[in-house]
Amino acid sequence: MPPEIRNFSAVDIPYQPVSQNAETYKDAPVRWGGTVIEVENETDFSLMQVLFHPLDRSGYPETRKPGEGRFAVEINEFLDPAIYTKGVEVTVIGTVKGNIERTIGNKTIHIPLITAKTIHLWPQAYREDNLYRYGPYPGYYGYGYPFFYNGYYRPYRFWW
Repeated sequence: MPPEIRNFSAVDIPYQPVSQNAETYKDAPVRWGGTVIEVENETDFSLMQVLFHPLDRSGYPETRKPGEGRFAVEINEFLDPAIYTKGVEVTVIGTVKGNIERTIGNKTIHIPLITAKTIHLWPQAYREDNLYRYGPYPGYYGYGYPFFYNGYYRPYRFWW
């Protein structure tokens, strides 16, 4: 994980206040994440739409929690749509630039626009390894018999 994401020094700004009034938070530093919806490449920049999910302590998007809405990420690099496919998890460090207008079906919406400094694409192996962060594995629920008996520790000189 890039140190910029791990050592993010600013306060994490929630999605809802920024989505309601992005001009108030203009140039504010953010660390947001979620799942990629789509990537559009222009001649000078790329624009990626992301479904916002709150981040855990390590900066990983908590995709088990419901998404709160879309935001757009602008970066002055080429983002390959074959790599940044729909559904992959990303964490973005950047600043709020304002709102951008997007059309979804017949509806026009305004979503927050983030100018990215860093985009971290989380590998598939990280997602799979974090499915069971806290057990189940042998010994997770403590020692069984012969160490504990009727709720108290029962010392055995040789238990094997």
